[in-house]
Amino acid sequence: MSDMLNRSLLPILRPESVAVIGASDTPSRIGGRPIHSMKTMGYTGRIHPVNPRRETVQGLPAFASIRDVPEPVDCALVAVPAAIAVGAIRDCAECGVKSAVVFTSGFAEQGEDGAVAQREIARIARDSGMRIVGPNCLGVFAMDSGWYGTFTNAPAMIERPPGPVGIVSQSGAYGSHVLIVAQKRGVGANYWVTTGNECDVEIGEVIDFFVDSPEVGIVVAYAEGIRDAARLRQALGKARDARKPVIFMKVGRTGEGARAAASHTASLAGSDAVYEALFRQYGVYRAGTTEELVDIAYACQYGSYPAGRRVALQTISGGVGVQMADDAVRYGLEVAPLPQPVQARLKTLIPFAGTHNPVDFTAQALNEPDLMLKNIGLTIEEAEYDSHIVFMTTVPATPFMKEPCADLFRTVRERWPGVPMIMSLVGGRDVVEAYEKLGYPVFEDPSLAVRALAALTRFGEAFGRGAGRAPPEPPAGMLPVPAAPAGERDALAVLASAGIPVVGASLAATPDEAVAAAAALGGPCALKIASPDILHKTEIGGVLLNVEGDTAVADGARTLLRRAAERAPEARVDGVLVSGMVAGGVETVLGAVCDPVFGPAVMFGLGGVFVEALEDVSFRLAPFGVDEAHRMIGEIRGRAVLDGVRGAPPADLDALADALARLSVFAAANAGRIESVDINPFIALPEGGVAADALIVPQAG
Repeated sequence: MSDMLNRSLLPILRPESVAVIGASDTPSRIGGRPIHSMKTMGYTGRIHPVNPRRETVQGLPAFASIRDVPEPVDCALVAVPAAIAVGAIRDCAECGVKSAVVFTSGFAEQGEDGAVAQREIARIARDSGMRIVGPNCLGVFAMDSGWYGTFTNAPAMIERPPGPVGIVSQSGAYGSHVLIVAQKRGVGANYWVTTGNECDVEIGEVIDFFVDSPEVGIVVAYAEGIRDAARLRQALGKARDARKPVIFMKVGRTGEGARAAASHTASLAGSDAVYEALFRQYGVYRAGTTEELVDIAYACQYGSYPAGRRVALQTISGGVGVQMADDAVRYGLEVAPLPQPVQARLKTLIPFAGTHNPVDFTAQALNEPDLMLKNIGLTIEEAEYDSHIVFMTTVPATPFMKEPCADLFRTVRERWPGVPMIMSLVGGRDVVEAYEKLGYPVFEDPSLAVRALAALTRFGEAFGRGAGRAPPEPPAGMLPVPAAPAGERDALAVLASAGIPVVGASLAATPDEAVAAAAALGGPCALKIASPDILHKTEIGGVLLNVEGDTAVADGARTLLRRAAERAPEARVDGVLVSGMVAGGVETVLGAVCDPVFGPAVMFGLGGVFVEALEDVSFRLAPFGVDEAHRMIGEIRGRAVLDGVRGAPPADLDALADALARLSVFAAANAGRIESVDINPFIALPEGGVAADALIVPQAG
């Protein structure tokens, strides 16, 4: 499918003939800027201005209508008012124009009348096969061919030659801003696409095109919302498999977030949490600022992605070394100490050096630069680090050290060309460019150098793992989501059919039946009110734990039935559930929710009543395998609790991950029926695990 999609975007991004509808003889006007840019930036295709009031436009023959253009047109730029834009687009489709870029605004962003007109444009695209970018967009360009189908001023401000970056942005103004900031940071872009209102071509399809384009090695994206989740997931998966990093800025917490139902999972699964899950799952780096977006793209240009998280920090300032170490830990890197034999050898070279990690060269390095080379060489050859950061402040730019430092780091790159290494230094543009030409990303701020290295490391890990393990096969006889909200008893039965281990329970209609059920279990038991209308039993005091003995069980059952009658008088009550107590283990919560954009997503966190207050949870889009489930488990802040605290044995993480993966398969199989699933708690035991309570809410209607 992607090959067909890419062919359909070629007329937009590689047109050989262009018509400008609403062409202006004034280069500064919207209809004049594209023509001026193409003429001055070396476009070699044919340009056909369309303007019924002029015979020529900017020295080119003009045509009264697209119907008068004497050759097939690959792409039409539409720069006419909204009142006549739809007619112009319809004319393009009837004339066989392959694609259109619609600058015109005044469509869905302006209200219902505009939305009706935009739907007509979408219909024209769908019926004719003509691909349409926009409306309400700033256009597109491909720098290497001189194709500038845009009215932005950015082409006049471009300072760098075409590079490996493809930029796609729903916002035209912000896309233009990113382009110029990137230029000033030393980031070379080639393709630039603004998708606007996305009546046809949307952001996922453009990313897909970039991934399949050999001239693009890095994707930078900006979005406020996603229309086609499946296409975006496909594109991000292709990017990961092709080892092409995607740096994405997603803004806005839309009103289309997952519908909050009477469930922990739904209340926590706002749209932003699901986007975060998407990015983590596909190895996408999510940037929070323009600086971060551009910095990470800059670092990716050097194509060096560490295979692991162990970083060596080397510095001429002990204080900065401590700062970098703190930042490295904060960003998830491992600042492991150098092996003792290596530390001893470094001490013989520079007795006053700090040799633990960070390695502090001290000022002695200014007297004997070769000592730095030996130090760096030891950390590369005799210690198992995945990446390196070297902090040199202004030293490489000083008159006495400029050449010795340049020679030193040229030698480092020649001897160890494949080692991921970032420089942190301060100097003029000539100094910085000299190190960049040697293959070193350069950052003035050491903290930003650490952040960039952490991003490269995340990409390296994502590229290394690829798509990961396949989801488990659904068990034969797996039950569907019930038609009505399912309380504990029915929900556990459904989840058990999906292969998720659950605690055994018996329904007792009377206190005497509860006594009999408890006697059959032996030992202490748990008593819970059973009602399809009481979704959170603890809120009415509907749970009693560690109940033992006939009298205590009978009294407990009567207490629960009385509380239900008093505190939830409208609720239907089936009786009391009697189940065995699960000794030990860690309470966790497993959940699933159906996001309106991305479909089923699965949640994991530590369980109990505080899950919503702490919001220490992670999400993934369903379905996924156990390796992805393990990464989910590792992301929560309370992860250490599962390793055992205060003498408690560690939890069986393999069993926990298997339950998460199986829940994801169940959620995906019920994508059109599920609103939310809560398993709270799922008790992670030293061996295995068990769902002790559950709630399933189907979609309304």
